[in-house]
Amino acid sequence: MATTPPAPRTRPNPAQWVWYAFGGKLPDRCAEWVLHDVTCRTWVLRHIARALTQLAPFCAALMLLPGPLWIRWSSLALGLLVGLFYSLCYMGETGEHRAIKHGFPPGVARDTRAMRRDLDRANKHGVGYRPWWE
Repeated sequence: MATTPPAPRTRPNPAQWVWYAFGGKLPDRCAEWVLHDVTCRTWVLRHIARALTQLAPFCAALMLLPGPLWIRWSSLALGLLVGLFYSLCYMGETGEHRAIKHGFPPGVARDTRAMRRDLDRANKHGVGYRPWWE
């Protein structure tokens, strides 16, 4: 029985990635990359990179405003803190929305992350491993 090879992951170019970071849809050829982006081991770091990209224009505009430097820096710090806080609170839903937008069924990103976590745990501790709190 022959199996079909998985579709190759096509990475977006830098301009497409910025569009994607701001919530835009990538071409269909990048759909597998999007699923990888929201489910790989570093998906949290990738989410933070997208959030910081979204906050960058705000930070740049804030530093151009007139006024004492300490007020601009403290405003920048508080703005980044609040922006990252809300972004991290909804990162699961954001990843799910990105996957759905690129043609995957609802729940696939969450389920893929759970399966990857279980596989990593099994590879690390052995197949029958269960932590004491479960």
